[in-house]
Amino acid sequence: MSFFKGKKILVTGGDGFLGGPVIARLVERGAEPENIFVPDFPEYDLRTPADCSKVVAGREIAIHLAANAGGIGWNRAHPGALFYDNAAMGIHIMEEARKAGVSKFVQIGTVCAYPFQPPRIPFREDDLWEGYPEPTNAPYGIAKKMLMVMAQAYRQEYGFNAIYVLPVNLYGPRDHFFEPEKSHVIPALIQKFVDARETGAEQVTVWGSGFYQGVPVSREFLFVDDAAEAIVLATERYDKPEPVNIGAGREIPINDLIELVRRMTGFKGKVVRDLTRPDGQPRRCLDTTRAREEFGFVARTSFEDGLRKTIEWYENARREKGAK
Repeated sequence: MSFFKGKKILVTGGDGFLGGPVIARLVERGAEPENIFVPDFPEYDLRTPADCSKVVAGREIAIHLAANAGGIGWNRAHPGALFYDNAAMGIHIMEEARKAGVSKFVQIGTVCAYPFQPPRIPFREDDLWEGYPEPTNAPYGIAKKMLMVMAQAYRQEYGFNAIYVLPVNLYGPRDHFFEPEKSHVIPALIQKFVDARETGAEQVTVWGSGFYQGVPVSREFLFVDDAAEAIVLATERYDKPEPVNIGAGREIPINDLIELVRRMTGFKGKVVRDLTRPDGQPRRCLDTTRAREEFGFVARTSFEDGLRKTIEWYENARREKGAK
């Protein structure tokens, strides 16, 4: 019998970029759509205890995906809101879930919680406390890391079954393509190159140099469908206090990423670097051993396949938007 069959499930942020694939995976694994509740904002403001109490009532599983999140530009412009919104939502939803008797609580963390210069690459879960996060990401990362401590404390004092999974940078369809102020690097690059190709622009400007102290800046990326699979597997199979990295286990230099997206979108013009813009953390790559050993998660989507699907989605969405 399916773990999810017949269970009342709350998915905060269920109408978002990650939420849609998570709900699809829940249904594939036996959850009934009518038993999945997705609270809408502003009808429910999860920064308030009263609204959190309403959304957890009668639920057996709560998956907390809702977040105020964005790329470097968004993080630099809104550090206060990022800290408050993410801390307040997580604190109140977890407390109200505990009080309501929710049997399983899944808190989504962030790679931004890791130190700016961790002691080793790839990042291991035990390295989370080995330094301060990269400054532009720190308010968001620390707010999310607080919720890991809260989950562990609630397990210790109340026996509350809260787990903490920590995804690396995600990408895929439905990301912030049409909200450039919130874009992460992959949707920003895809949008710039596709738009430039379609308008006949001769050049595209990208942020930073792609180097930190002479060393290439690199990132690990996980396709959103793979992230959703990991979250659902953890919900079903993982019941321990230790955080779990969710990633693809491989990284790519940012300059190679820029060239790959340029080639895959068919842009033939010049790439110009805006050196006034930051490069962010020098490297990001996660050790995903724990996820594989604890609940059998291994990323399945190759990076080029994931990019191709993401580019195709944006091209189609752009055409549909232009036709309206």
